[in-house]
Amino acid sequence: MNARGVLLLLSLLVYGDSFGTIGSHRFRARERIDDRFHTKLLAATIPPTKPSIGVLLLNLGGPTEQNDVEGFLYNLFADPDIIRLPSFLAKLQKPIAYFISKRRAPKSQEAYRSIGGGSPIVRYTNEQASLITKAVKERHGVDVKAYIGMRYWYPFTEQALDEIAEDGVDSLVILPLYPQFSVSTSGSSLRVLQQEFSKADGRFKDSKMTHTVVSSWYDRPGYVESMAGLIKEQLDSFTDEELRKYGEEKHVLFSAHGVPQSYIENGDPYQAQIEECVEVISKELPEGVKVHLSYQSRVGPIEWLRPYTDDVLPELGSSGVKNLVVVPISFVSEHIETLEEIDMEYRELAEENGIENWRRCPALNSDMTFINDMADLVVDSLNSPITTVTEACIANNCDIEDKTLDEAIGISTRDEARMAERLNGRIAMLGVVGTLLLELASGKGVLHLFGM
Repeated sequence: MNARGVLLLLSLLVYGDSFGTIGSHRFRARERIDDRFHTKLLAATIPPTKPSIGVLLLNLGGPTEQNDVEGFLYNLFADPDIIRLPSFLAKLQKPIAYFISKRRAPKSQEAYRSIGGGSPIVRYTNEQASLITKAVKERHGVDVKAYIGMRYWYPFTEQALDEIAEDGVDSLVILPLYPQFSVSTSGSSLRVLQQEFSKADGRFKDSKMTHTVVSSWYDRPGYVESMAGLIKEQLDSFTDEELRKYGEEKHVLFSAHGVPQSYIENGDPYQAQIEECVEVISKELPEGVKVHLSYQSRVGPIEWLRPYTDDVLPELGSSGVKNLVVVPISFVSEHIETLEEIDMEYRELAEENGIENWRRCPALNSDMTFINDMADLVVDSLNSPITTVTEACIANNCDIEDKTLDEAIGISTRDEARMAERLNGRIAMLGVVGTLLLELASGKGVLHLFGM
């Protein structure tokens, strides 16, 4: 909701840095895509000569060193797909993002310092790109070139598109490295492509390149097999001595990245895909294993997908759970939310609540079952009907609009005082933004200003 977007910005400042632990960018925000549906299909024919095939891997990105953190945060908070402000406040998005990134950077830097100084996501993505390219050649005899496009830090998606245009790629498979689709992850990256492809004077204006999008792949047999295999390894790692001491019962907690509940209410397919994914993987686990699902990385007081991981862990501990494997279900490579949030924060919380035997399933990284499945997916996509960027956005509700500001804050639009109430609502919302700036100036949370 638009009003919730402002509240989310406020909560970032008051309630901490859950969002701030996932990244950093140069100080240039991406402009919002105004004409979201105007994406031209560049061509529908392949030259008679051997085509040049590209695979564009999309991911979040992350700061590789301490000095990158503030810029990455700026890019993250300047993205309207992450923080949605009402239209009359849209021009304030970049200034607010600047102030928040300045304020949150020191705490985020501490988090990255605890995992070695920076995010390993680019390194893992480079490894995945190299291995997928090799597997496509070995398994299918097809030559492809992989390109990496990160949303909020180098190498940016726009840089990958420059390389693709320069190389004269004929056919492009667009593969977001998010198993499940969300407007805030895959959707945000696809909007960038939508904008770039639709530019009349852009890099692809004379290109005959065709492209197709893989929106989600959470239910592919190879992905399910690789996830189940990694989980089984952790379940098998409980020693006989541990099981004798704490009992034979084993539990698996799938921890997915959360999104605001309002996104789901507006049509984001993420929650349904997460639940289906967990169900399919769970069927491959040994009989008797107890399965749970929760969502991590929520920000502030607004409603996010429940149940929250930091609520579920104490509940499991109080119910007598001792043997637990935690699975980062929506992440294909290690980064701040697996290495710091799960491995440090959640593990400490679990142990404080009596969960003695903690295991964490690794992210997919360069697991060869996963890599081979991605290679097969690339070739399957080349032999399937085209799905354009715009079609993928429409199919996954990327272009849904939030409720109007008036609806979000409870203002009636049907009575005689409609215009006056609308004006009052806007003044109230400006007051929220003013509160944000007041906190930034004071260096303290709003409640601290009142002695709380």
